[in-house]
Amino acid sequence: MAFSTGNDRGDVVSEINITPLVDVMLVLLVTFIITAPLLNNAVRINLPKTAATSAPDTTKSVTVSIDAANKVFIDKREIAQEALEAELKSQVSASPDLALSLQADEGVPYRSVAKVMATIQKSGVSKLSVLTSPGGG
Repeated sequence: MAFSTGNDRGDVVSEINITPLVDVMLVLLVTFIITAPLLNNAVRINLPKTAATSAPDTTKSVTVSIDAANKVFIDKREIAQEALEAELKSQVSASPDLALSLQADEGVPYRSVAKVMATIQKSGVSKLSVLTSPGGG
């Protein structure tokens, strides 16, 4: 931006107005001063030293599947829905920390999945995970 100095010689003064630049820099500085302490939110603790131990035993994992025709499978073995509870109870008695994964076809009505989940709960399974496809679209 050029300004006239007011005399008749026609001199032009070319200067950069730095006031807006300083304002922006001060706003950024204040923003960083306020947010910097929030970025370091870790709690510093000294953990006790212990002896090395062996890895925990891996638990048996069972997969219960429901296909599009409402057939129930335990690890790819078809089973009647009425016999599911007895089969799971026998597996829980053999391995009390049994981990169970439930997967159902997307076309299966919710009531069928809810019945199987209720059967799983009645059988005494305490670790249940529901498997879905990635993306969730």
